[in-house]
Amino acid sequence: MTTQNPNNLSPNNEPIGFISGGGLEANLQVRLTVPAQTVQSGAFVVMDSGYWRFYGLVTDLQLGATDLQYANQLNINRFDPALATILNKQTLFTNLAVMPALMQEIGPDPGTPEYGQWQSSLTEKPRPMPVKTVPEHHTPVRLASKGDIEDIFGKESKTVFRVGETREQGHAVCLDLEKFVQRSSGIFGTTGSGKSFLARMILAGLIHADKASTLIFDMHNEYGIDSTSSDTGAAVPGLKGKFSSKVRLVGLGADSTFHGRQPDFTLEIAHSDITPEDVLLLAKTLNLTDASGILLDTLQSKFKEKWFTTFMDMKSGDGALYTDEDGKQRPTEDSVAAWANEVGAHVGSAEALHRKLKALVNRKYLVEEPASNALDQIINNLQEGRHVVLSFGNYEKDIDYLLVTNLITRKIREAWETATAEFHSKKGNEPRPLVVVVEEAHKLLNREMASQTIFSTIAREMRKYYVTLLIIDQRPSQIYDEVMSQLGTRISASLGDEDDINAVLSGLPGRGGLRGMLAKLQPKEEVLMLGWGVPMPIPIRSRRYDQAFWDDLLGEQNKAKSKEDALRRMGF
Repeated sequence: MTTQNPNNLSPNNEPIGFISGGGLEANLQVRLTVPAQTVQSGAFVVMDSGYWRFYGLVTDLQLGATDLQYANQLNINRFDPALATILNKQTLFTNLAVMPALMQEIGPDPGTPEYGQWQSSLTEKPRPMPVKTVPEHHTPVRLASKGDIEDIFGKESKTVFRVGETREQGHAVCLDLEKFVQRSSGIFGTTGSGKSFLARMILAGLIHADKASTLIFDMHNEYGIDSTSSDTGAAVPGLKGKFSSKVRLVGLGADSTFHGRQPDFTLEIAHSDITPEDVLLLAKTLNLTDASGILLDTLQSKFKEKWFTTFMDMKSGDGALYTDEDGKQRPTEDSVAAWANEVGAHVGSAEALHRKLKALVNRKYLVEEPASNALDQIINNLQEGRHVVLSFGNYEKDIDYLLVTNLITRKIREAWETATAEFHSKKGNEPRPLVVVVEEAHKLLNREMASQTIFSTIAREMRKYYVTLLIIDQRPSQIYDEVMSQLGTRISASLGDEDDINAVLSGLPGRGGLRGMLAKLQPKEEVLMLGWGVPMPIPIRSRRYDQAFWDDLLGEQNKAKSKEDALRRMGF
């Protein structure tokens, strides 16, 4: 813990102002004693008052005057320049609005008898806690030092990941990855704001830290393999290339390739793995009617796990009719119509469902008998501590994403619930924590779909089974409110829509001040971190996803590999 005499600030941490009013609800008012341009909205400030250190966030800067006539008229034209300067500092001023976020006991002045007595009375090291009181009038306010930032956000290590730096002084701001994976989280930002690069960095940190396995549903084939930036044309490293032994690249469908590269294995899904719930998830996409649910349940009840294959093997249309001895056309025994008549279902509805489900039959990754059990392979790799990137390849339509992600995640849930039960009954090891990464999460977690997918269940309940979500989305306002409320850590790049901004800040204190910060983030450069994984909200300048990032993360190992790659490209 850093302790410091509040009246003896270090030369590098000179006060920028002093407390002049305010409170916990209306923010603290700070009279600025340095040029206004010294401080930005979102600056992290520290206030030492008595035995306590207070940490806060600048939410606004406001011009003020003790006498409005001096604000309304240009002083330099009325007074001697020296007098005008004095007036500008005393009569004309700038106030900061500071949202108090945390407080920590620091005790009396070091070296005094009271300090020794205070230390001996401690039963544990003082820790930052939610702010419950206010500093005194005239308390000096200073910008946070490197040590202050480390006291609150931790010091960079393998499990404490540097996301970026403070905007004023460039001090590292970190995220505790162990805490991050304990609850579901979200990364948000408009298209082109840098959210995908931010997600790649966080995932690289998670893989490197080895505190959880990750299952990444890579809808647009961005995370696994190397790609090229659409903005700059520069190479964008994939996770497989950087963590070849830790990451398994899985292709959807037996014929999957990625720019000529073969995946580690491919995924085929058996017809028997499809449930009526999986199909109903596609109701809007397939234009299913309300009667479809009853028909699907009836099929499963009669044919069990073979319901999909059996139903799709049935004949329909003109090929499903024969002419009886009386010259009347009747449905053949193996037809949809015959089955519908047998169970008392409407023939037209049954044939319409059969026709619409042909869209699934045409997906090459859906087969009656897969060549291998890739689903078990995925689960085994995750349980053994590896990471899986499922690249959708050419299957980038909503029908594929909705079906495959929900089906696989349902299997994941079953496996982790079983493992957790075995662990609690002392029949197995503690399950490996798992983070399921979902892009374009609003397609799976909007108000209409959330109740039908496994993902809302994970957001609400699966933490106790060691499974959490990392959702990545450009429209957080379209994600169901209940799901958003369950997100622990939220990291947001710039958002232009007011509803999206409100969604990211929902359920958090100090939303008024944070709203302005979030709306003013610089695209591709700045992000706002808040929620469970960080002790207090803070806007930061994000790290770049470049070679320097990989050199920092992987050290000499990566530098050596980069050298080998460079030589190979030159023909050596």
